[in-house]
Amino acid sequence: MTGHGGEPSDAPVGAARTSRGAALVGAALNGLARPAPGLAGRAAYGLFCHPLRRGKVLPRERDVHERAVTAEPTVAGKRVRVYRWGSGAHPVLMLHGWRSRASRYAAFVPRLEELGLTALSFDAPGHGDSPGRSTTILEYREITRRLQQEYGDFHAVIGHSLGAAGAFLALRGGVRAERLVTVSAMRDFGHFPDEFARMLGLGGGLHADLRHRIAHRLFAAVEDPWDLFDATGRPHEIKAPMRILHDTDDEMVPVAHAHALKAAYGDQAELVLTRGLGHRKVLGEPAVVESALDFIASSPRGTPF
Repeated sequence: MTGHGGEPSDAPVGAARTSRGAALVGAALNGLARPAPGLAGRAAYGLFCHPLRRGKVLPRERDVHERAVTAEPTVAGKRVRVYRWGSGAHPVLMLHGWRSRASRYAAFVPRLEELGLTALSFDAPGHGDSPGRSTTILEYREITRRLQQEYGDFHAVIGHSLGAAGAFLALRGGVRAERLVTVSAMRDFGHFPDEFARMLGLGGGLHADLRHRIAHRLFAAVEDPWDLFDATGRPHEIKAPMRILHDTDDEMVPVAHAHALKAAYGDQAELVLTRGLGHRKVLGEPAVVESALDFIASSPRGTPF
């Protein structure tokens, strides 16, 4: 499965600029770490926790975005912008990734409506139109639980990148769904700080300091976050059949993560690979949308849990 849909046409230029900027930031942090390791560690941790920009609604998403019914509940002390397309029956929840937003699923909405399903999504705190500065995978779980309380068990959950990690955590934490679709999913949350350190070129000391701060500050209330957020751990806790969609040229989450997920879930999971799309374009590729929706449509509504 190949294709070229997804991001705006200037994405390669933007990616190059981002890469150069990351290298400059990393060099500054590495330089600061020599005379002031604590200050450099706090700065790196702050950058990791707070997205530097919010994803904007793209022109091709505008019509779908603007016709959504919206609400703004407070979950765990934070207001969250929630979007709904449909009556509320047979809900399908779509979870976006880091620095992304709900509108990235615009191509999914019309097909879900044709199937008689309700499309649901939200902008995580600090993303899209939700206020705040940042979010965590635990907040994804709490928001997902709140939406299940309101709309009932999900016909399906779809998650991209960080949203896929949130989906695994939620389904292992009491959320119920008949189907799970992941796009660009990583096998374990530890990949996030590792990839962040790689992109910035952080030295080993700063990298280790970042992981320590994440475990003991960001997730201080969790005994072992690396174990809790490992999507391949305790696979028996997730009952939903799943389709794992991943691009072989994903520059942020290597395809080895998809193979590890497939190995962990065995016959419960189907692995579908694409080529030439990378990490971001894959979500907007028509063939990927069709694959996800065909899998969701194959589940008879009303299946008892």
